[in-house]
Amino acid sequence: MKPKKASNSELFSLRLEHATSKRVRYSFCYEGGCRPEPMALQIALESLEGIKSARVNPALNNLILEHEGREPKEMESAIKGVLERVSLRGKACASKDSCLVLREEIPSSGGVVRAGTSLLLEPFLKNPNAKLGAAAIGSTPIVWDGIKDLFEHGLTSKVLEAMAVAISIYRQDFRAANSASFMLALGEYIEEATVYKSDDLIKELSKPQVEEVWIEKHQKGRIETILVPIQEVKSGDIVVVGAGEIVPVDGHVMSGEAMLNQISMTGEAEPVRKSRGDRVLSGTVVEEGRIKIWAEHVGDETTTARIRSYIQSSLEEKSSLQLEASKMADGLVPITLGLAVLSYVVSQDLTRLASVLQADYSCALKLATPVAFKASIGSAGKMGIIIKGAKSLEALHEADTFVFDKTGTLTKGELEVIEVHSFSSAWDETSILNLAASAEEHYFHPVAQAIVKAARKREFVHMHHDEVEFIVAHGVKTEIEGKSVVIGSRHFLEDDEGIDFSSHQKELKGYLSQGHMPLYIGYDRELLGVVMLKDEIRPNAQETLERLKKAGVQEVVMLTGDGEEKAKEVAESIGVDRYFANLLPTQKAEILERLMKEGKKVAFVGDGINDAPALMKAHSGIGMHKGADIAKASADVVLLRDDIAAVADAKEVANATLAKVNGNFKATLGINSAILGAAALGWLSPVRTALLHNGTTIGLLLNALGGVKIRDPKEL
Repeated sequence: MKPKKASNSELFSLRLEHATSKRVRYSFCYEGGCRPEPMALQIALESLEGIKSARVNPALNNLILEHEGREPKEMESAIKGVLERVSLRGKACASKDSCLVLREEIPSSGGVVRAGTSLLLEPFLKNPNAKLGAAAIGSTPIVWDGIKDLFEHGLTSKVLEAMAVAISIYRQDFRAANSASFMLALGEYIEEATVYKSDDLIKELSKPQVEEVWIEKHQKGRIETILVPIQEVKSGDIVVVGAGEIVPVDGHVMSGEAMLNQISMTGEAEPVRKSRGDRVLSGTVVEEGRIKIWAEHVGDETTTARIRSYIQSSLEEKSSLQLEASKMADGLVPITLGLAVLSYVVSQDLTRLASVLQADYSCALKLATPVAFKASIGSAGKMGIIIKGAKSLEALHEADTFVFDKTGTLTKGELEVIEVHSFSSAWDETSILNLAASAEEHYFHPVAQAIVKAARKREFVHMHHDEVEFIVAHGVKTEIEGKSVVIGSRHFLEDDEGIDFSSHQKELKGYLSQGHMPLYIGYDRELLGVVMLKDEIRPNAQETLERLKKAGVQEVVMLTGDGEEKAKEVAESIGVDRYFANLLPTQKAEILERLMKEGKKVAFVGDGINDAPALMKAHSGIGMHKGADIAKASADVVLLRDDIAAVADAKEVANATLAKVNGNFKATLGINSAILGAAALGWLSPVRTALLHNGTTIGLLLNALGGVKIRDPKEL
């Protein structure tokens, strides 16, 4: 009997990760053990109609396609056909490791051991043939890599290194050949280890954290707590998490109280107390207590999964500095070869030729810059700041104008009830609060939480009501004893529900003059009362703006829907340079465009659904911790800490990273030019050149790997 041919679904899976009008990114995963060669897959994809270019990232199992405006769904069938066709020609994998987000291939030290052994044995070998054999064993991989590079990529730094080693062997200077081979192998090993280390954050996030979860289920008329696979958890489930367990979902605490360690997500070292209504993030750990969580985001929609996706994208991006460094490195290889030939023509000394060939710029220029970016992105991640790639980091560094949407950014986004006003003699303030809280207690938006919190301070007494209807961006509706209860904005009550406001215009005008937010209560089709809420300015807002200005920000701008008087008061209290008041949500992006036309490099900080266009329009968009999902998805930088100081931290990280990158860039050019010049003049032997050149490269990589550290503002 012939074996059954595997179907597409058995061979691989293909998933759309991101799409724009001209660019699309898929992740793929081979299940059957077959894995295609990246180059073969790239060539096959580029042969498809409508595909302008293709890039395959084998480490992340990603396909990045530039196309001519085709719909992703239209391309999937053709892409699957290519994956199936190419996979059958591909080499087999030992296991299903091809499905991992990032294969943890630990750098091999075999080359270092081989070359080091040849170097150590050389002084003890008396026979010239034995010396030649030992040198060949130690240097053959380097020479072979150089030959392959010459035919595959043309003149590269590996070709120069292979030539230098081959010349030393030809001259029977086996010590020089072995020393150069050892230093090159050691340098390559440290370079690989450095790049491997710089991916620590995504490797940590890629590890499966939770496999099974306790959830509450209604079983035969009663509630039971059952253990289910994490894949079965759905939005709206009640997840139970106890001490020592990892929170598997994003959501809100329904009941219970616990101390959560959030250091992995927000960088906060101290555990944070969480109770009913508080938001919790996946990946955090319950240190004490037990809580029930209403699951809002599960699976690939959790914070942890989205961070992993952001960082995957960041590993693929190259900043303009990286591209410049790579281009310069490639351009300097022919110059190094030309100088080597010239030094030989002048001196007729093969030793000098071998020395010059050792001193190229390529490794330090090509590796130090991306490693510095990746290490800084990792460092920022541990501080609760997710930066979506090197381009985002570079744009944040260049930003000279910071624009803040006031609510939820400069303010806490945590509303507090200031006053309750009744328009009926039959209802006092406490009764109105009880009525509002009874309807609002089922929801977790800031207004609902503020109302419930205020009612509880006055010994909240629940009023029995019918099912509550939540109308997005308007309010809530229910009934009590057959009479309608409507809570929300004036537009909702007056225009949609037909409740008359005319007899209370004078009182309302006085209440609104203080600049607080009103929440209107309608009962039995009449205006029953109004609750005034206040959103406080963050206590460290002024300090954060001062730090931004010290970091090179020339202007801070505030956008708000508040009236002119209130906006001016807030702006003056915290040091805002310019503000725009009485704004509609749609006007934010227009103002950003106006600022950009003035030649400013704009960073926008926002948190709401209506901030998404502005976040995308800005050179650098920063999404706040409590912001809407679409705002975070649109942003270049996402804050996992509910702390405006993280905005200044992000700017300082960007500045420090670019300072380090520029410093490494200048050091590479300066030091390697000096080594190259000394070698050309015959002042350095091949061994010393290899030692200095590789030592410099290793030093620059270790410096890049260190990431960046910013000082605590309290120490400044």
